[in-house]
Amino acid sequence: MAEQSPLKPLSSLFLLLLTLLTTTVESRLTTDFYSKSCPRFLDIVRDTISDKQITHPTTAAAVIRLFFHDCFPNGCDASILVSSTAFNVAERDSSINLSLPGDGFDVIVRAKTALELACPQTVSCSDIISVATRDLLVTVGGPYYPVHLGRRDSRTSKASLLADLLPLPSSPMAKTIRQFESRGFTVQEMVALSGAHSIGFSHCKEFVGLVGRNSTGYNPRFAQALKKACSSYPKDPTISVFNDIMTPNKFDNMYFQNIPKGLGLLESDHGLYSDPRTRPFVDLYARDQDRFFKDFAKAMQKLSLYGVKTGRRGEVRRRCDAIN
Repeated sequence: MAEQSPLKPLSSLFLLLLTLLTTTVESRLTTDFYSKSCPRFLDIVRDTISDKQITHPTTAAAVIRLFFHDCFPNGCDASILVSSTAFNVAERDSSINLSLPGDGFDVIVRAKTALELACPQTVSCSDIISVATRDLLVTVGGPYYPVHLGRRDSRTSKASLLADLLPLPSSPMAKTIRQFESRGFTVQEMVALSGAHSIGFSHCKEFVGLVGRNSTGYNPRFAQALKKACSSYPKDPTISVFNDIMTPNKFDNMYFQNIPKGLGLLESDHGLYSDPRTRPFVDLYARDQDRFFKDFAKAMQKLSLYGVKTGRRGEVRRRCDAIN
């Protein structure tokens, strides 16, 4: 009889402990946390994000990406919003975050300003991001899910703490899987969260070097179109392409339908289909949008609870871009 690897029971124990911790945190947070202290909280956030999305349709994708870059490295604590000072380089100025769209930061600042007028120093920036992400997702056709509230904001934000914590589009799939598993997310949850690429865009620098290779899985006509679209990229690094070229402004499962056809944009997209651990879930979500929406909503809710701060472990910032 083969010996059981000592890593497997340790991994199972870690996942169990993480599940218990998540359950404990969730019990401290409630969906009606601001019902008395700021009863118009949800309405104010919804009005703010609706106005912004109407005038700037890329806002939804920008905020979803901002949410992931805030939560995934060290927990959902709004540390991504803090501006650098002469004495500290904050997370938002780390190399991996420099391409985050300004619309994401702007809409959170707008919501915070409106909430400070209605309920001074009551609503945390991390709660604003979590609710704004959910509501913007719904505006572009995505699934609704309950958001538990009561997070506190981090008192620190350091670019140096992000080293190798966020997955890169060029990262090997094995490394990306390890990064998600180390935070208690399964391979299936990772694939579901990758569906956020259903909307938004990526700059040419993220994929242009990959397009010219023959073994990357691009549809030949798509590769030619990408080369043409990015032809002026050396002179204009802001040139970008939609992550989903078929339904770029609608949250649906077309992203997963595109990948097997060679219409994935990033190296990580192609990796999802070439790796036997992730391919079955790409196929599942490509044929079943309802299942994708259900799994995506559960994974987003789980991510929104990762590493949250409550009570004295954090603060409610007066301004989202500055520590009190």
